[in-house]
Amino acid sequence: MLPGTSPNATVLDSATRDRTRVLLLFSLAGRLRPRDTALGALVDRYDYGRFASHLMTSQDVLPVPVLDEQVAPRRLRLPHGDHGLGLASLRILVVATPRGDATLVVDCSFAGETTAGDLAAWLATTCFDRERIELDDRPLLQTLTEQLGRPLALGQNVHQLVFPGGRLQRELLSADEARKAILLNEIVYRGRMPWNPATPYDASLAPHLRNHGLTLSALGRGVSVQAGWAPHVENGLMLVAVGMVSALAVLQRTRLAAFAMMKANEQALTDSPTEIRSLISRLSAGVNELQLDLAFGVEAYVDSLLIPEMVMEAFQSSQRDALGIRDSLENSARMVERLTSVISARSAALDAELAERDERRDRTVSGLVAAATLIALPPTLLLAFFGVNGTNVDDHRSILDLRAYGTAYALAWLPFVVLVVIGYVLLRRISTRSGSLLPTPDDDAVPVPPPRPPSGSPRP
Repeated sequence: MLPGTSPNATVLDSATRDRTRVLLLFSLAGRLRPRDTALGALVDRYDYGRFASHLMTSQDVLPVPVLDEQVAPRRLRLPHGDHGLGLASLRILVVATPRGDATLVVDCSFAGETTAGDLAAWLATTCFDRERIELDDRPLLQTLTEQLGRPLALGQNVHQLVFPGGRLQRELLSADEARKAILLNEIVYRGRMPWNPATPYDASLAPHLRNHGLTLSALGRGVSVQAGWAPHVENGLMLVAVGMVSALAVLQRTRLAAFAMMKANEQALTDSPTEIRSLISRLSAGVNELQLDLAFGVEAYVDSLLIPEMVMEAFQSSQRDALGIRDSLENSARMVERLTSVISARSAALDAELAERDERRDRTVSGLVAAATLIALPPTLLLAFFGVNGTNVDDHRSILDLRAYGTAYALAWLPFVVLVVIGYVLLRRISTRSGSLLPTPDDDAVPVPPPRPPSGSPRP
């Protein structure tokens, strides 16, 4: 049983938490291919209660922990101080999907009572100044890079899961709607959106709220407040949020990669078939990777198949809508599909151009062979004439003596000259013939009769 929770937390999905717990989820740039480690599967690192059986079935799809370290709370330092919130426990994990999309998870619980204002300031610091978070007086990612032996860099996406405890939890569950709205607005928007109860209700600004009495869920794009849930539900929500953050990072990377391939296709200036084929091969390989990313880096984490439970499905659906993942996925899929069409069209154009080039080459070779044959036949006939021991051949005369052998030269060359002239005239007639390749319209077409009036109506 985790500290700060009631004894019935392992039985019910709802529980009372004494200490506020916050999970910071940071997407990491680049690829971090998971390797076989002694950490095992993610389902072995946390208690998932009744959800564990679903996760055991799908553990090959789930992110894999590549680092899991329990850290002394005093080692973590924020750029603007702790805002009066001392940590009671700190756990740092780096998880990576089978496609290599990594997420940094910072699991914190606070030692004392937390107020909405202090918590909002703490969330704002850990989000907007996350590059300046330090561990042991050094940047957090620098320390983790040395431990993993692989470079790490923060991505663009952040999601912060807040599980209120103590007085803050009781206030959120029991306060009236106006007070609850003020508290949730401050936490979800990290104190950056002042609440004015006198203004009209704006669904685009208000957190997505579900209040079941014993539990409460309020969701924004970057912060989720989940109050009254048992630890195994909290861990399940964390897993869903990790999948969503990872999917959003994949969508952004896919969009940038698609634009890069489009530019590579447009800016390719080459007339070499080999280079064009190499370009098409690279683009096709890139599109295949994009399709795999969309299938196994996004679609695998945006539905309720991993944990088919109502609690998880409701949170997943709300977060998917808040992040706009469904629309982004459809748009990215269409972009990849059109990029595939462009690559296929370019490949077809290349094949047509190569076929035309081969046809021109074959015609040229055939023409050269025919010309060589045509040129070689008359000399062959003349050589045969001069080679025989005929009475018309005088050994004392040169074969170039046209007065003596003019008739032989004329008989050898004249038929071929006549054949060339006839062929040239026929080709000119074919190329300069008048008329259109399409049949002319028939001017004598029968006009269409006007429509008949309905039966029984008078004729005009």
